[in-house]
Amino acid sequence: MMRMRAMLLAALPLLAAGCSLAPDYARPGAPVPPAFPQGGPYPALPATGVAPVAYPDIFRDARLQTVIGRALANNQNLQVALANVRAARGQLRIARAGLLPAFGLSGAASIARNRGAAAGINGGGGGVTEQYRLQAGLTAFEIDLFGRVRSGAEATLNEYLATEAGSRAARLTLIAETASAFYTLAADRSLLTVAEETVASAQRTVDLTNARLRGGIVARTDLRQAETILRQAESDRADLRALVAQDRNALELLVGAPVTDAELPVSIEAADGLIAPPPAGLDSRVLLGRPDVVQAEYALRAANARIGVARANFFPTLSLTGLAGFASTALGALFSGDSLIYNAGANLDAPLFQGGALRGNLELTEAQRDALLAQYRLSIQTAFREVADALARRGTIEEQLTAQRGLEAAAADSLRIAEARYREGIDAYLLTLDAQRTLYNARRSVVATRLARADNLVELYRTLGGGDLIVEAIPAAPETPRAGPVLRGER
Repeated sequence: MMRMRAMLLAALPLLAAGCSLAPDYARPGAPVPPAFPQGGPYPALPATGVAPVAYPDIFRDARLQTVIGRALANNQNLQVALANVRAARGQLRIARAGLLPAFGLSGAASIARNRGAAAGINGGGGGVTEQYRLQAGLTAFEIDLFGRVRSGAEATLNEYLATEAGSRAARLTLIAETASAFYTLAADRSLLTVAEETVASAQRTVDLTNARLRGGIVARTDLRQAETILRQAESDRADLRALVAQDRNALELLVGAPVTDAELPVSIEAADGLIAPPPAGLDSRVLLGRPDVVQAEYALRAANARIGVARANFFPTLSLTGLAGFASTALGALFSGDSLIYNAGANLDAPLFQGGALRGNLELTEAQRDALLAQYRLSIQTAFREVADALARRGTIEEQLTAQRGLEAAAADSLRIAEARYREGIDAYLLTLDAQRTLYNARRSVVATRLARADNLVELYRTLGGGDLIVEAIPAAPETPRAGPVLRGER
């Protein structure tokens, strides 16, 4: 045992002297402008970055907060992502285990009774043979001279961190999808109310026109024209009833459980006013903290480490084997000095000819690294485009909603005037019909614009990283960039 201990202590300098053949990693430059677009349709933004905000700070509707909370607890896609994180954590522990020697303890005992002269024991009369063994040691512990094991462990670590960032990206997407489904249901409920009110109004007009037709005051064409808006509203009402039911089904799929009536939105008018605009800054470096961008960078770092493994495969590997213990033919004498046994050995393996497999493996890992580099850059460009699109809509949506509300008010007043002129016999009913259609479409447009504003705030929350923004991944200043996101350690 003392000799084995001395052998292991002697091997420690070799472990410390091992080098890594992985390329030095440096975060690639972001292929996007340093600031988000300004001027024109874009809103004015402060020069500061974005602080992470929790979804209750943005979505202040108590019903929506309850629904999102249940979705985070029950959604099956998110459960898959979390299970993948646990699996990646297990892979990381397996990879790290290769950096340390593995010791084992084994014991054995055998008792054999031999009969007959052929046994040659006790004058040919037979006898008993006993053998006892207790030993401990390590088997084929690789001295990591060229960093093959450590590069593999580093790659696995980054793959685990990429999976963890992916789970946060899935969580952020789930929050956004749940909020969007909530507001879609609210908007369709508002449209259903508009259709029902239009049906009631049009029915009263049809009844009045029919009575005037029987009195010989109006022509049959007026009745048929009045029925057109009624039938259109009835058709829309039937369609919206189905859409509201389907919206609820979609929301329950995201939640992963039935949603009660008390948790459903009443209308878009009651829901969209409870959304706070997410804080948006001018500095586009905030994109480096988005979970999906962080995931892409960790995948790139893992591929970079895999190149170190592929390069180290060209060089010899040195493994140590050691064993120490006791062996005796008598149990009582097992731990005596004469029963001590030990052995130690080293094994050196060097590749000579493998038909180009090693070179092909290196080319493969380098190509995979280059592909992930392009994917990382694309993820930043995509994130920049998504934020820019959301900001462009954010800068114009209030103006659009104000115009739509003005159109609705003008259409309502126009209908009142047209109905009065028709009752006085000044204008034909066709003008009243046009006014009814204009008001109906204007009310629907206001609802659609309200939904667009709500969806824009949801999208802005998602594209800026929301509460899952990894602030540590953002360099403090352009002149002091980091090599990569700060590792939070194993969880």
